[in-house]
Amino acid sequence: MLRTKITVLVIAAAALAIAVTAFASFRNVSDVVADELERGLEDRADTAVTLLAADRTPPPRPDMTEQILSPRGTVRPLAPGRAALPVAPADRRVARTGKGSSRQDVVVSGTEYGILTLPLPDGGAVMVGQSYRDAVRLERDFLWRISWTTAAATGLSALLGWLAVGRILRPVRRLVRTTRRITSTQDLSTPLPPAGKDEIGQLSLSFDTMLSALRRSRSKEQELVHNASHELRTPLTSVRGSAELLQRARGRLDPKDEEKILATLVTEAVALDDLVRELVELATDRYTEDDPTSIDLPTLAEDSARRHSLRTGRAISVTTTRPTPVHARTRALQRCVDNLLNNAVKFSPPDTPITLHVDGCQLSVRDQGPGIPPDERQAVFDRFHRGPGTQATPGSGLGLAIVHDLVEAENGTVFAAEAAGGGAEVGFRLPPHTGPDDNAAAPAREDGGRPAPAITDRLN
Repeated sequence: MLRTKITVLVIAAAALAIAVTAFASFRNVSDVVADELERGLEDRADTAVTLLAADRTPPPRPDMTEQILSPRGTVRPLAPGRAALPVAPADRRVARTGKGSSRQDVVVSGTEYGILTLPLPDGGAVMVGQSYRDAVRLERDFLWRISWTTAAATGLSALLGWLAVGRILRPVRRLVRTTRRITSTQDLSTPLPPAGKDEIGQLSLSFDTMLSALRRSRSKEQELVHNASHELRTPLTSVRGSAELLQRARGRLDPKDEEKILATLVTEAVALDDLVRELVELATDRYTEDDPTSIDLPTLAEDSARRHSLRTGRAISVTTTRPTPVHARTRALQRCVDNLLNNAVKFSPPDTPITLHVDGCQLSVRDQGPGIPPDERQAVFDRFHRGPGTQATPGSGLGLAIVHDLVEAENGTVFAAEAAGGGAEVGFRLPPHTGPDDNAAAPAREDGGRPAPAITDRLN
């Protein structure tokens, strides 16, 4: 659990900090105590030398032991009943020569003593021993107290850390519960808990944005499935009816009627093929896989116009005003122009010309067909839309919807208007290319200036 892991981390950091501080404090206190003991021993030894030089005996202290060491090495205690201090060769040298001093730590009867030996003016030396019993007890008490203080501070830190982390992670727990509920119920309308302004709040906002995108995606998916099922039902019904008629007739139909039924089957099969292809392209969004680049619209328009003229035999001209490179994906933009030309070819008389016009970052296709009523000009970009006068026109009703989706993915806009002289003008506007000045991308070509297979395969 995240709360436990963070709390353990906080406890470990707090325990380490407290332990380091306690250890440093213990070392500092030990050094201060040691210095005080050393000064006390030196002061007591100097006092003993001064008093003995004046034929006086130092007053007894419970933590001190004094004895006189003669030049011949004999020892005379100054306080009866005290433990005798061991004599080292260095002590005898001080007593014999009357020069220098000797300092050592020894253990007498289980108690540690610090011994300082100083020479006396009349010969010999005085040995002063200081017991460390009280200092050891003080050090042990201090160590014990600092240990339980450290343990208590660590426990308090653990409790405060657990409560603080729990409060900090409370929005995360609410978010986790909500996302689990959404996962189990598949109800994308479930609201997320309110978000703050910190990192957790930003995480909640990111989840909310993602959830909104999922809601829109599901809504569009359901709408697409509903519309697609409606559009598929008509050609499938026609194909099934024609096939059942042929099955019942079993060769008894007039050849002209049979040819008419077979033509209907072929027409409806082609319509089904076109509709399924458009649905797959709309659902997979495969034209947005490329990276955006700088595209020269006149070059793109010339390529599309030439290919459609060769395929349909229609007169398609290209006019250009103030050409400006645009920022978009090449394949997606090629698909948009192809769909606009297909739409113009479908709705304009065979003997009328079609014009591709490029004006800055805008490309439009003008035809001389029946035009688009003002109240239908926005609806023509909806999926499966059919105007009042186009119900019998073949097609999937997805061509302009694909243009709309691809152009919006490039941060552009689509439009439909009345063309000068009658007919319709349908096109799009794209943002200009603002990057480094590079060569504008053009449709890929192969031998003899023919379009690359990636383009022709899409059109055939």
